[in-house]
Amino acid sequence: MYFRDIVGHEDIIRHFRSSIEQDKISHAYIISGEVDSGKKMLANAFAATLQCEKGETEPCGTCKSCIKMASGNHPDIITVSHEKPGIISVDEVRTQVVDSIATKPYESRYKIYIIPDAQLMNPQAQNAILKTIEEPPEYGIILLLTSNLNKMLETVISRCMVLNTKPVRERDMLEYLMKKMNLTEDRAYFCLDFAQGNLGKAIKLADNSEYVQVIDSVVDVMKKIQHLDVDELAYALEHMQKFKMSINDYMDLMMMWYRDVLMLKVTGNIDKLLFKGEYSTMKKQAQVLSYKAIEDKIDAIAKAKTRLDVNANFDITMELLLLTLKENF
Repeated sequence: MYFRDIVGHEDIIRHFRSSIEQDKISHAYIISGEVDSGKKMLANAFAATLQCEKGETEPCGTCKSCIKMASGNHPDIITVSHEKPGIISVDEVRTQVVDSIATKPYESRYKIYIIPDAQLMNPQAQNAILKTIEEPPEYGIILLLTSNLNKMLETVISRCMVLNTKPVRERDMLEYLMKKMNLTEDRAYFCLDFAQGNLGKAIKLADNSEYVQVIDSVVDVMKKIQHLDVDELAYALEHMQKFKMSINDYMDLMMMWYRDVLMLKVTGNIDKLLFKGEYSTMKKQAQVLSYKAIEDKIDAIAKAKTRLDVNANFDITMELLLLTLKENF
């Protein structure tokens, strides 16, 4: 919950600190950036700082407000939740935000609402929160966190302060991965290349206890994909089942495989590859596949990820994906 612990995002932190110093706090913010880019950390640090009894530009960590924030039990910092995985409904917005914000803060200066995955609010939900954003009580602050700004209504965007996360510098990521997480240089560089400036994504891969097995499985499947017969497809699907809890990392690595193939087709440069050890196989795939075929495969993986996010059947989704990836060789 401290700004000082956040790696990167200096512009956003500078903006938050400046607004606190000048007492020019907006009533509605959108923090936009890809999944795991640090939006929730930034929102939590901002909320903790605003509520801290010391009134500085960094939470003190010791006052009653900071202790409650750290334990997740601050009555005036509310994180909006939702039941269905793919949608935040109008009823959930009304119950947790619109109706609730009318009640004054219990013990702090502000009443702060954090809405993760705000892009999941349907148009009715966004319209329901719009009036609150337009005419908030003086103590009300709403933080909308989104990984897809295009899903937000223009009327909502226009009434919020929009802050966009940026990729974290490579040297800062490497320092964190090697010094704070004690990764070897090779492993740190692999996570760095995989994450493309997203430290949260790199940390999740590095923290994954199945790290090595996931990478080995992805490489095994992607090397053989065009030659898999029915039995081998069934085996590949069974193998994926073992990594069901790591499926997001698994599918991100599949996408990175085809990004490497595309990079090789465009530049022929091995230095830019994530899977450098598979250069020979990738070169053959790059020669066979058209640009459109590679892009179609990346798109198919992205669509499969979206289906799984809304609880589609795992086996059917992955089987269809494997069959799609097998095409056009």
